[in-house]
Amino acid sequence: MTTGSATSWSGYSPAAFWRGRLSRFRTRRLLKAHLLVLVTFALVGASALFLSCWKIQGGAAAFESREAPAVQGFAAARLAVLRAYEQAHDLGDPNPVGVAGSGETYRAQLSAADQGLSRIADRTDQDLGTVNGLLATYGNSISLGTAMYRDQPLMRQQKLAEARSLLTRPDVGLVPRLHELQRVQMKRVEATATMGWLQRGGWWIAELALAGLALTLLSALFVLRDRCGRDWNPYLIAAFALTVLLATVPLLTMSSAQKDLDSVAGDLRQITEVSRQHCCGPGLDEAQQSVADKSDEVRRELADDAWTYGVYQGALIGGLLLVVLPAAGLGLRLESDYGRRP
Repeated sequence: MTTGSATSWSGYSPAAFWRGRLSRFRTRRLLKAHLLVLVTFALVGASALFLSCWKIQGGAAAFESREAPAVQGFAAARLAVLRAYEQAHDLGDPNPVGVAGSGETYRAQLSAADQGLSRIADRTDQDLGTVNGLLATYGNSISLGTAMYRDQPLMRQQKLAEARSLLTRPDVGLVPRLHELQRVQMKRVEATATMGWLQRGGWWIAELALAGLALTLLSALFVLRDRCGRDWNPYLIAAFALTVLLATVPLLTMSSAQKDLDSVAGDLRQITEVSRQHCCGPGLDEAQQSVADKSDEVRRELADDAWTYGVYQGALIGGLLLVVLPAAGLGLRLESDYGRRP
């Protein structure tokens, strides 16, 4: 390639194009304009990134501390009260088959339901007073039917019928009320897991602002080299590397965390559906085991996502550095080269 040809091609290079665009601006004003744009992009990008990460991290924390335990507790309590009635009814069978130890089993089921609802009380703001009162009355009826009136068939049947009524009476029974509590709790789970348009918009704003910041940093480095003879500015280079890091790592990790939240929400939905499929019929023991296994799986999934808190903290610290580094890089250069000029 000849010298004339090389000169011709260099006139169409990105550097020449950008030099021509900036040629009408004085260097001092150009650096100040870059400083203003850098700080603006850094503030917008860091704020949007922090808020987006905070929303997902807050959702994961809510799932672990409140939503998942509440859903699991309601499902376990529902199955426990149904299993208690099944075991109590089997005690009255004149030819019981495979129900050895049923007396202890129904008491254990009632105790499990009571303890489960007590643990849920501080994990949900739903009123559990009526349900707890029904559970106490229900347990008393079962105990009378299986213990005090065990040798009086008519009284025993009456108390067990009373317990069944307390258990399944439409709208006001124990099972319908637990069903309603589960419905409300699942609505909260869905709301917590769903990424709304505001959150999606936050990610877009963060990514666009970081992209603008990266391009402005490259422009500032070009101006310092082209106008001021400064090949390297460690503050701006560090800010550029940090910008690339913040534009990729939090997005990828929080996207993975959001997918895990969606998966956990699906598991909680499955737990709720399993607990609703069995009422006063066979299969309660299998349903209880299925709910217990799925609950353990949910706990493991939420524990595996605990490391995302470090990414959330990193986004906060990185966002602060993203504002400081460009301001320091250009601010110091302006002070050094133009500080004494009017």
